[in-house]
Amino acid sequence: MLKHFKALSACVIALTAIGLFVTGGTSVGASGTCQSTLVVTNYSGSNISVVDTMTNAVSSPISVGSNPNEVALSPDGTTAYVTNSSSDTVSIIDIATNTVTGNIGVGAIPLGIAITPDGSTAYVTNYGTNNLSIIDLMTNTVVSSPVVVGANPIGIAITPDGSTAYVSNSSGNSVDVIDIATNTLTNSENVGSTPHGIAITPSGNAAYVANYNSGSVSVIDTATNTLDSNIVVGNSPTHVAITPDGSKAYVTNYAGNSVSVIDTATNTVSTTFSTGTGSLPEGIAITSDGATAYVAAYGTNSVAVVDIATNTVTATISVGNHPLGVGLTPCQAPAPTTTSTMSPADPEVTPAFTG
Repeated sequence: MLKHFKALSACVIALTAIGLFVTGGTSVGASGTCQSTLVVTNYSGSNISVVDTMTNAVSSPISVGSNPNEVALSPDGTTAYVTNSSSDTVSIIDIATNTVTGNIGVGAIPLGIAITPDGSTAYVTNYGTNNLSIIDLMTNTVVSSPVVVGANPIGIAITPDGSTAYVSNSSGNSVDVIDIATNTLTNSENVGSTPHGIAITPSGNAAYVANYNSGSVSVIDTATNTLDSNIVVGNSPTHVAITPDGSKAYVTNYAGNSVSVIDTATNTVSTTFSTGTGSLPEGIAITSDGATAYVAAYGTNSVAVVDIATNTVTATISVGNHPLGVGLTPCQAPAPTTTSTMSPADPEVTPAFTG
């Protein structure tokens, strides 16, 4: 993410169709049984794309603030929150209607965002003011004073129990530990060079941090808040996502046009696969059933669909200009759609779906 902001001091910003078939009168998605909504931030388009993961159908672009970066979904999947780095705002999107319902002013150059597991509070990293904004999601207002962190914070992740936030400081080469109950900084741990995205295991026992300029991932033991290991991955890693069973961490390598897969039991890279020439992969999200990953391909204005079982790209979805962040609603079993009864005179009945 940092590379998209290096020109900010000069006030210049340089800067995801699966077929359907009919069986017994019921529509079945060829991609599987996870009905989810994928939200993609299109950085240079200043809008978001919304994708139905059963059909890979993409909505019309939804305008948000200027240069949107990351997106976080409420735990119930009803609302998306998008950081707008050049508007110093967070946009609120109603997933059911695909409409922006409001904007919240935060600090300068907001990049990362994470929501507490109970859905009550969002934490936003403000790259330009070296602090965190805290948003009460019941009122959609900023509360309390900003939490001061290290230099140029980017990534943020919250432990599954909601007790602790971890913040990557890209210019400080460190990760700060924030006590959620008191909103105070309790510890800081040195990691690799220019840390970006962070992900925490479902058990909450480890935080994985992508170090952009080190080509590595640092693993922090959350029980002691000390560095456990450093894992060499591809060139310029930016984002990390962990499978729901906690067995693998997926790391996007921006300059490597690839994704590295880390076995979290051994903290070794088990495989690295290509996302395509010039794809420049950025954000990554994994469905709650653990079957599919979605990777924002910043360089090709698309999202790569990855089969987790085989670690292969099975489809690409065209989205907006320079997709950067991705977020997924929890999986839901798709409701069967019964088609009309066919008669010998009917050449074909096609079920209707909306994106």
